[in-house]
Amino acid sequence: MLGAVIGDIAGSTFEGRAEKPDHVGFFEKGSLATDDTVCTLAVANAILEWTARGDRMHSRRYYAANLRAFGTRYPDVGYGQSFREWIFSDDPRPYRSYGNGAAMRVSPIGLACGDMAGTLREAVKCAGVTHNHPDGVKGAKAAAGAVFLAHRGFSKTEIKRFIEGSIGYPLDFDIEDLHRNYRFEIKCSRSVPQAIFAFLVSEDFEDAVRKALYLGGDSDTIASITGAIAAAYYKKIPERIKNGVLPYLDAGQKKIIREFDAKFGITY
Repeated sequence: MLGAVIGDIAGSTFEGRAEKPDHVGFFEKGSLATDDTVCTLAVANAILEWTARGDRMHSRRYYAANLRAFGTRYPDVGYGQSFREWIFSDDPRPYRSYGNGAAMRVSPIGLACGDMAGTLREAVKCAGVTHNHPDGVKGAKAAAGAVFLAHRGFSKTEIKRFIEGSIGYPLDFDIEDLHRNYRFEIKCSRSVPQAIFAFLVSEDFEDAVRKALYLGGDSDTIASITGAIAAAYYKKIPERIKNGVLPYLDAGQKKIIREFDAKFGITY
């Protein structure tokens, strides 16, 4: 989960910009934790709650309640208009979104669930409180499933096979072509595969996030998804990067990360 947070903050200063960096500091002037971080922590807190109460049957309620609570607590972190309206609505309902907001928040599910079937079920429920369009759900399943496989030691070949075969996202990209031509895109189908590809062609955690930034586009979300998978796979984040992210998080956010990592035995 910390990988998702680091990717978000590293990408926050480059979102939608023409500049596509590969050799910059992870945390630049103006970097901040965006909605990707807040929503990821909301999902992590929801998981801590429903597991503590043994109430997985109603996990969807926990996702919705925590996303709204965290959205209210952190109102100015870059939410899309439809999600913002959902947070503050008196009668919140799914709004058929196919955006990548469904995928950027589900990495804790891939870390917490004990099997792929459970991972995909929870990803569907988490996405469905807002992003109940089939493409939004598909993106959430791809991201959560990739994290699940990475965390449990599956190879990159096996992860790629799952994404292309079971999910149906083609991953036959060329990184230099993406660097030159890829543009800002929030649709799951046009951003989640690119984020997974950046992980697949990486050498370590830092390289994965840098490759995500090198693609450009919706940089905070793409780097957040890439970072989540990379942290789960490599299980090693450089100390300077782990220490560098801490000033961007408040005490409550750090507490959720510590409790989640302890609960599910997450190390990096």
